[in-house]
Amino acid sequence: MLTRQQAVATYEQGRVVPDRLTRRRHEQYLRYAARMLEVYRSGVGRTRRQLHRDVAAVLAGEDDCPQRRIDAFCKLLDDVSQYRRDTAGKAAELRRRVFHLAAPHHPLVETRDRLFDSDAAEVRQRIADELNRPWEEIDRELFADVVEFHRLERFEGYADSGALLARYNVAQVQVALFDAVSMTVWAGDDLKTILRYAKLARLMHTIVRTGPGAYRIRLDGPASAMRQTRRYGVAMARFLPALLACSSWRMHAVLRTRRRGYTASLELSPADGLTSHLPPPADFDSDLEAAFAERWGEEPRDGWTLRREGEILHQGQKTFVPDFAFHHDDGRVALLEIVGFWTPEYLQTKLETVSTFADRPILLALADASRRDSLDLPGEVIPFKASLTVKDVLARLDAVARDAP
Repeated sequence: MLTRQQAVATYEQGRVVPDRLTRRRHEQYLRYAARMLEVYRSGVGRTRRQLHRDVAAVLAGEDDCPQRRIDAFCKLLDDVSQYRRDTAGKAAELRRRVFHLAAPHHPLVETRDRLFDSDAAEVRQRIADELNRPWEEIDRELFADVVEFHRLERFEGYADSGALLARYNVAQVQVALFDAVSMTVWAGDDLKTILRYAKLARLMHTIVRTGPGAYRIRLDGPASAMRQTRRYGVAMARFLPALLACSSWRMHAVLRTRRRGYTASLELSPADGLTSHLPPPADFDSDLEAAFAERWGEEPRDGWTLRREGEILHQGQKTFVPDFAFHHDDGRVALLEIVGFWTPEYLQTKLETVSTFADRPILLALADASRRDSLDLPGEVIPFKASLTVKDVLARLDAVARDAP
């Protein structure tokens, strides 16, 4: 994923337009992309700085290519690369020894003269002999702990130049979403899939049914009032490729601009032609859910069997799709919703949703118990800190199912 420093966008009449390279208007970039891929494919053993320099050289002849675009391509290529890193701290120790051995001979010169008689090549050879290692090997490892001098070990790459450009286009939209105040998605047949992706990203959301088979999902953005803005911004940006993998949707986002008090809009739909690199969604929407399901297991507990999300619940325009359903041997059914990211306002909305479906036994598991002290939580809320335990859920299941209308 790109950073803000690699973002390229323009503003037109209240709309933000992320940088986009199309085959029609930027055909030359397909050739550039092919050359950049070759730089990395043939670059095993070279440093990150050398690779970035060669990428810049590929784009040097392009008049309409800002530095941020070059930096963005380098970042996307690095994202699918594996570099050798000095995790054991050997480079710092090697530098200490080399500098200690070289210090008596300073200043070093490439050609000895009357004033300076310490030939650099000879000193390097003396150091290599002292350390009993070839100088080429020492030189490769001397700054292995510096990011720019990490050496490429493996390049997973992209399928072709078109795939690299497609990833660039999506990445620029993702960066724009770092400043999202809110996002609204209108969904149809893919509601469950879109919702699953939103939960996988742990995004705060509310759903309203707008008609038969039609829904509106509102997602609170990272620029809204919350504590973990940067982390949540990354989560929203990661949601975008997932949304692109679906069909029958439309998205409108409100973004905060650098001018205080001003916002801009970003609109997107499948008609824009952006493509996703993601596989089908995972079985679970978050690590929290996956861990809980694994702890519960496939066998019944006290007569309760856990099942993945059940049906879509409707009450007027209100819509709710719980994370889990529990079915008891005696026919009782209880539902569970796990809440990761939240604000007091978002939590209040969730509680209202649970209240709307009061005819169904619903448990709400709430992360970050340290922030709940000032909240008046009903009994069906299960607070947890790091992980949701089977014991806590079992303790509430019978009670909530028994008390249900």
